[in-house]
This record gives sequence, C-alpha cells and structure tokens, in this order.
Amino acid sequence: MRRRSFLKKTAFGAGGAVLAAPVFAQDTPVLLWRLASSFPAESAIIYSAAEDFSRYVNDATDGRFSIDIVPTELDVLKAVGGGSVECGHTASCYYYDLDPALSFDGAVPFGLNTRQMNAWMRQGGGLELLRERFRQHRIINFPCGYTGAQMGGWFRREIKSVADFKGLRLRASPFGAAVLARLGAVPQQIDGAKLYDALAAGSIDAAEWIGPCDDEKLGLHRAAPNYYFPGWWEGTLQTSIYVNQDAYDALPRAYQAVIAQASAAAAQEMLARFDAENPVALRRLVRDGAQLKAFPMPVLQACQAESAALCSALGAQDPAFQQLYDSMIAFRDQSTPWLRLAEGSFDGFMGTRGSR
Repeated sequence: MRRRSFLKKTAFGAGGAVLAAPVFAQDTPVLLWRLASSFPAESAIIYSAAEDFSRYVNDATDGRFSIDIVPTELDVLKAVGGGSVECGHTASCYYYDLDPALSFDGAVPFGLNTRQMNAWMRQGGGLELLRERFRQHRIINFPCGYTGAQMGGWFRREIKSVADFKGLRLRASPFGAAVLARLGAVPQQIDGAKLYDALAAGSIDAAEWIGPCDDEKLGLHRAAPNYYFPGWWEGTLQTSIYVNQDAYDALPRAYQAVIAQASAAAAQEMLARFDAENPVALRRLVRDGAQLKAFPMPVLQACQAESAALCSALGAQDPAFQQLYDSMIAFRDQSTPWLRLAEGSFDGFMGTRGSR
C-alpha cells in the first residue's frame, strides 16, 4: 500500500489545512476517464483548473486513476449526463436557457462574491440543494474554480443612464443578458475569439468577457475604451466538475474522495492565479488607454430591480429555483454585513495607504 498526498493546503483555512489522501490497495481499479472542457485553452487560467484537477487525481492515486482532457465542442452538460464522457469542466450558468436553476452553481446576477459562494456551497446548504437538481441530469457536481468578481465589460460609448441600454447590442453571460434585455438591450451570442473583431467593426456595441488578464489577451481595450465595473451578473463565476452519476457511483469510495479533494484544490489554484494576474493586467490596460468607469448608481439599482423581477418570475414557474434563490439570498444578506465590517473596513483603510 502507498499513501499519496497531493493536497498541501486549502486557501480558505487558517494557515492552510493539511488533507491526507487515502491509502490505495494494489487491487484498486486502473481507470482512464475523459474530461470535456467548455473552455478554450486560450482562456489559460480557467482551462488550467481542469488540468490541475486531472493531475491531482492521477498523482493521488499513483497513476491508477487517470483523466485525459479531450478536445471537444460538445455540450458538456449533455455529454456528461448522457455518458459520452465520464466528466467535464464547465460553468453551470451557461445552461441558463435550458435550466435556469443550474445557474446557482455558477453565477446569478447580484448574487454572491467568491467568499460567500464558497461558504454557501460548502457550509450553507447550496451544494446539497444543487445536487438534487443535477440528479435530474444524471450528474454530480463539484465546485472547481472561481474567477473572483468580474468586470462589467467594454463599451464603445458611455453608459450614463438606463436609457443608454436601449438598443445596445452586447455580448454578456446568459443570465445577465436576460436582465439587460428587460432594459432594452439586444444580447448577442459571440465566441470570445470573435469579440475583438465584432467590437472593432461596430457590429456590437459592448462586450463582457471575464476580467483584466483574459480581456487583455483578446485586445478588447483597443476596440472599446470604456471599461465598466462591477460585473454585477457575476460577483464571482464558479466553475464545476461534472461527473456522470453512474460512473461516479461505480467508483471505489477512495476514488470518490480523491475527486472531491482534487476539485477543491484546483478551485483554490484557479482563484489564486486570477488574484495574482488581474491586478498587474489592469495596470497595463489603464496604461494602454483603458478608461475605468463605474456603472452609475441609478443604473445598478435599475438592473438589480429587473434581476429581482426576473428571478421572481422564474421562481413562480419552478419551486426548486425559488428554493435555491431564497437560500442564496438569505445567506448573502446574512454574510454581507460581516464582510463589510471586517474585510471591507480593512480593505478600505489599506486602499488609502501608500506603499509602506
């Protein structure tokens, strides 16, 4: 028997919690799984979460359980649920049009920040509620990555009032796009690789992608100078590992434990990369001409009101959506005052300090 421990620390523990990997007998099965990713390799930080997850599983099992990332344009939800692949890495809010309730596993407008999302999922009942929903799709989900709060995107012209959304052609995430459509915007579905050309040609008026380090790679600041914040549709984006339910149930318990630990470790690595790279990328963008602008308060208030109205309508159609929404909002409203008091006051003070 051998013991393998790939997980040194978890980012949310005080000083880092040491997690021991299971002991594997030589008669544990040798498995090769396939993982489909929704993310292009060009989105290096998000894509790396799947790479980390796969490597951790391999290392922790001494190579007895391997996962290959396969090039695919498959619908990851459908592919994993139908058994075409054993697992996948995706953002659940991509499936808003199919099942809006799945968005709570990814991002909901005016929802949770990263700290809150992590806590709600792991300690606030969010994961249990979502797994009930995912069971309908023959999938078990594992949080595996956070972007942090995203930016509000690149606009060719300024947004001074809600009226400026009227007729605005923009690319946004599906849930956020649905809210903006209620304010008169005209959402467009465009691949990230095509965003610069669409903005530069004027075929769209605005586009949001992820945040500074990814947006810089696409060169969006050269096509639309106004860089708005915050990205209220994604206070964080949580990505997830999807595992086919039948494939998961057939695993030894030790391998199931490795999947849980590997996804948790990969989640924290992804967040660390974003937190390390976004600040320096933002400085470069500003140096190169990006104009940082906050959405005016009346605009944010109008967007929040429309978001609440849309969620109310969706909840009336689907009791499970309403249950998830109520749980998330209650957790958000309970935790926000604490975060403002502790983290917010500390960050606010440190923002006034110099370099020493």
